[in-house]
Amino acid sequence: MSGDSFGRIFRVTTFGESHGPGLGGIVEGCPAGIEISENIIQAELDRRKPGKGPLSTKRKEPDVVRLLSGVFNGMTTGTAIGFYIENKDQRSKDYSQIKDIYRPGHGDYTYDAKFGFRDYRGGGRSSGRETVSRVAAGAIAGSLLQNYGISLFAYTKELGGISAGFKSAQAIYENVFACADPDSVPIWEKLVAEVKKEGDTLGGVVEIVVENVPAGLGEPVFDKLDARLAYALMGVGAVKGVEIGSGFEAARLKGSENNDTMTKSGFNSNMAGGILAGISSGQPVVVRVAVKPIPSIAKTQTTLNNKGQETDINIGGRHDISAIPRIVPVLKAMTAITVADMLLLHQARKNE
Repeated sequence: MSGDSFGRIFRVTTFGESHGPGLGGIVEGCPAGIEISENIIQAELDRRKPGKGPLSTKRKEPDVVRLLSGVFNGMTTGTAIGFYIENKDQRSKDYSQIKDIYRPGHGDYTYDAKFGFRDYRGGGRSSGRETVSRVAAGAIAGSLLQNYGISLFAYTKELGGISAGFKSAQAIYENVFACADPDSVPIWEKLVAEVKKEGDTLGGVVEIVVENVPAGLGEPVFDKLDARLAYALMGVGAVKGVEIGSGFEAARLKGSENNDTMTKSGFNSNMAGGILAGISSGQPVVVRVAVKPIPSIAKTQTTLNNKGQETDINIGGRHDISAIPRIVPVLKAMTAITVADMLLLHQARKNE
């Protein structure tokens, strides 16, 4: 088991490294007749593309997707969908000075402990660049969900400990932070400028909302919808926490405050985040994700080399100030893939 695949029916397998020739993937289990094209996938990839905005790395990757199989005349054929994204702007020499040093906060030490060998050029498979394949697969899942009237959006709810409100979903696409509140953008811009000057980085919180989810998605006990969502989202490298609905706040509430009471008109609230007993309730599914700061910082830190000797490190190269906002489409993609898989599992159960 390599850990490169996700899903039971809608199954995604990815490959590629940050400094290899390119990255790609295979999507199995997607039904025939779903509209998909390189343009549809490209629209999502462009939201993740490096080199955009004040938080992003200066690495310039066009991230142009090529569909290799499984699509004909703009529709899925029901067979495996293959896609590929070429790397164009890798600079492996940027990492030559630290090839024997474990970068704090990265997977260098743990990959070496597991495999006894590591790709030091940007982290190989542990690099955030690996997520480009997830976004491509998520675009395919999103098209599948649209056929069932299910839609989703994701946005930055918090950056560097400063929260933003929610004014409109449209605002998400009108600023470089993927922020739903235009009034918060200048505040975040000032924060980013200060932190960048310090040579440091920022974390944040992303919220994903899935609308028009039918009741009944999710399997009892080990394949609960919320469990699968948490598993999928925690599989993204920078994620350190996932909460559904009221999440950790539920621990501070009374049952009378946290229960979603019901009337003939429906639920009176959505503290459960659209999931009860691991099965969708028909309400919007609401998930929040905690994203850690980028560990590559321009400050001197103490670490070890691969001989166990202490040394200092100051990481150069081209790095994001924050995984936000480029991680936003990644988290949206993993949510779409999970819901698509749960939808097909639900249909398979009904047809048994």
